Amino acid sequence: MARLTKLTKDQVTDEVREKFRQIGAARGNVPNMFRVYAHRPEILKTMMAHMDAVTNSGTVSVRTKELVATLVSRLNRCEY
Repeated sequence: MARLTKLTKDQVTDEVREKFRQIGAARGNVPNMFRVYAHRPEILKTMMAHMDAVTNSGTVSVRTKELVATLVSRLNRCEY
């Protein structure tokens, strides 16, 4: 089975490194899913925009959204 690696800041272009910096500043770290998306910078940019729209818009607080995501992961026995 093929697997994609999780790229580090030393393995990406300057443009993606800047995206990693932005993600790290907003979240405190760069989650693995973004490190995998870094193989395709155009997808990484799209995912960042999607996550920003989901997280930072609407009437539900960011904290509540994160708690729901954590609960769903736990209910699904997601080890990640």
